[in-house]
Amino acid sequence: MNGRPYQLTQVIKLFQWICFMIFISRAYQHLFWDAPFRTLLWDESLLKGFIEFIMPISWVDYVTSPATDTVIQDLIRLNGLFYLLCAVISVFLHKLKPAWGYVILAGAFSLIFLAFLYTKEKFFNIGQFFEYSIQFSTPILLFVLVFREVRLAHFITATKVIVALTFICHGLYAIGYYPRPGSFVDMTINTLYVSEAVAHSLLFIAGLLDFIVAVLIFIPLCARPALYYMVVWGFLTATARLTANVYADFFWSSLHQWWFEFTVRLPHAMLPLAAIILITIYTRERYQMTFKT
Repeated sequence: MNGRPYQLTQVIKLFQWICFMIFISRAYQHLFWDAPFRTLLWDESLLKGFIEFIMPISWVDYVTSPATDTVIQDLIRLNGLFYLLCAVISVFLHKLKPAWGYVILAGAFSLIFLAFLYTKEKFFNIGQFFEYSIQFSTPILLFVLVFREVRLAHFITATKVIVALTFICHGLYAIGYYPRPGSFVDMTINTLYVSEAVAHSLLFIAGLLDFIVAVLIFIPLCARPALYYMVVWGFLTATARLTANVYADFFWSSLHQWWFEFTVRLPHAMLPLAAIILITIYTRERYQMTFKT
């Protein structure tokens, strides 16, 4: 990282650890739990004709076959191993050749595909897809930081857009534009010990605040306070996965199920933090030249 200010090298390390958390969380999910591959591979309207053309079985036999389910589960686990590789590469990317960076980009596109599967599962609500913006975009940002020239001001803007998309789409669910997930309500009740009615009201207010801060981060005088709010709120929403779902009576089994739901959302706090650091560097140093490995 020769030629970079010390603060920027620290930012790169932060981006590396954000990517590590995203990839290791998805790796754990795919290796030990499940991923929505079946929402595509069991889509009768999309695949029935193709399956019956290439295979000597009916669609019913295909979807009910234990062998089919085994193949799908093996694909999920294979994807988990790929995410595990991406997690390791993320930590050492600044020391590796550019070819390894393309593995990280492939990981990003795999995360985009995963976001698509979750979106399909939610009847193609576009907000569902862009709620994962931080998760599938951060590896791309890391690749750019390490292997490409970029003007710092442009990079900060791109980071803000990614953060804003994530918070806006989260807010669309919180205010009820899309059906408010029962898990949101349950986490609010179990974490804050409030009634269901109060939980719905709090989520509506939180959704409005998501929209407000998503705008404020583009206003120079308001950007840092809004980003600090995002750091705190991102951390709290990630932590809620643990406080609402991990129980002392069966601590390890519930932690096994929910820890990766916490770590995969920590980047919702960490990327706004990275944006704060980048803005501080930009305003303090007026460092407007391009930076390059």
